[in-house]
Amino acid sequence: MTLQTFHTDWAWVVVVSNAVSGLWALGAHWLPALRLRPLWWLVIAAQISVAVEVAIGVYLLSVQDVDAPEFHVFYGFITLITVMILYAYRQQLRDRLYLLYGAGGLFLMGLGIRAMLLG
Repeated sequence: MTLQTFHTDWAWVVVVSNAVSGLWALGAHWLPALRLRPLWWLVIAAQISVAVEVAIGVYLLSVQDVDAPEFHVFYGFITLITVMILYAYRQQLRDRLYLLYGAGGLFLMGLGIRAMLLG
């Protein structure tokens, strides 16, 4: 398996993990029974998967000179910036934390799908 193939396959991990964590967090906003510690472990893992995907993409572009469409790279960086914004707003939106990470997870999923369609 090449690194480029891994990058392509790992994109599905990013999309699915953020979709599941986003839906779970939105559900937890309305159903307190879903407010479990494993939700936050999934959110963390999903967001780390974004960082791994972007790091691999940067390596492919800079070291292996792989060409990628401009907007693929743009969506990759926007995805990473979105993770940082979610983290930055967690204290200000403490009373709406499940909504923040629910909508954020689904937004990350959408950015990942968009990047995949352009790549």
